[in-house]
Amino acid sequence: MSNTPSSTTSPWLTIVGLGEDGLAGLSETARQAIDEARLLFGGARHLALVPERPDQERQPWPSPFELAYEQLLARRGQPVCVLASGNPMLFGIGATLAQRLAPEELHILPAPSSVSLAAARLGWALQDVTVIPAHGRPLARVNLHLAPSARLLVLSADGSTPHQLAAQLVARGYGPSRLTVLERLGGAFERRLENTAAEWHQHDEAEACATLNLIAVECRADPDALPLSRRVGLPDAAYEHDGQLTKRDIRAATLARLAPLPGELLWDVGAGCGSIGIEWMRTDERSRAIAIESDAGRRTLIERNRDALGVPDLRLVAGRAPEALDDLEPPDAIFIGGGLTVEGVAERCWSALKPGGRLVANAVTIQSEAFLVALSERIGGELTRISVAHAAPLGRFDGWRTAMPVTLLTAVKPR
Repeated sequence: MSNTPSSTTSPWLTIVGLGEDGLAGLSETARQAIDEARLLFGGARHLALVPERPDQERQPWPSPFELAYEQLLARRGQPVCVLASGNPMLFGIGATLAQRLAPEELHILPAPSSVSLAAARLGWALQDVTVIPAHGRPLARVNLHLAPSARLLVLSADGSTPHQLAAQLVARGYGPSRLTVLERLGGAFERRLENTAAEWHQHDEAEACATLNLIAVECRADPDALPLSRRVGLPDAAYEHDGQLTKRDIRAATLARLAPLPGELLWDVGAGCGSIGIEWMRTDERSRAIAIESDAGRRTLIERNRDALGVPDLRLVAGRAPEALDDLEPPDAIFIGGGLTVEGVAERCWSALKPGGRLVANAVTIQSEAFLVALSERIGGELTRISVAHAAPLGRFDGWRTAMPVTLLTAVKPR
């Protein structure tokens, strides 16, 4: 028997968004939903905003939080109300529950989100703003969005987040950026603090802001800051590396052939300093990548590069292919940058690749190029040789210095 509710199921779970003004800011419908609920779920802060009633059960969120879903589903069919912050569908519990329950089971009553309130206070058009959650997520994600004149709204994890963010901005060359910290938005104790990231960074970290805060960032770069595009082909200077780096022009050509699409997964096999996986993920926040690297020193470089370039969710697998590829999620695309001629690597990659997926492998040596030619005879694909020359001083004049040519194999797995 299916556990999926029928299309005629009436809502039993109501999710009410609360602001700092509590019940006073709710509609009559939202207040009625709270009154009629047999069980009221929510965080301690939200429950404290609603007067207790002897005939109503109250349940704070459990620890670990994952237990909450089991507890909620045990009450399926009974009138249950969940209290959430602002708009429950904006990085909130509502969005998570909507993934687990049919739409017919839910009645969602949002209040103005902290993001909406912040935009109203600042006079910012929301469609021109990037919202970045930092509660339960790495703050390094902010680095992905740093660009002159960009406007960011960062949802803080706690009162220490503004100081941490200021230090991060200074380290990335965005010390002149204007920070506006908005505390307890919509409540009686709302407060606004402003300063540059550089000035904020010099303050004592102990001077923490209120736990409930949001940070608005108007990005301004130092004169010598390196601008980083979200398009492929970042400058080589954007990476820490030990020489194992796919150079900019070849990297751009490689990623063009890998053809990243939102939500797809890349395997970067023999990842070196991680440049291919990092730029794959920078193209879209939904994109995912796994970097497979056997060298411990290079894994450290990958960790530093992924944070500095704003993709801390890049997954790192320690080990040598093909053994390290066991049990990994099948990818939509694969780049083989190291270990190409190791027995079984190319075959294991091709076998794991999803139908319609792209495999790109690069070769520099005669032996690895010969391997690519033989591989193309087995799996098909297109061979391309790229030679790049850069102007360099030659006596009193300039001349062309040609780098070693690189051969690329691009193959698409039949559907």
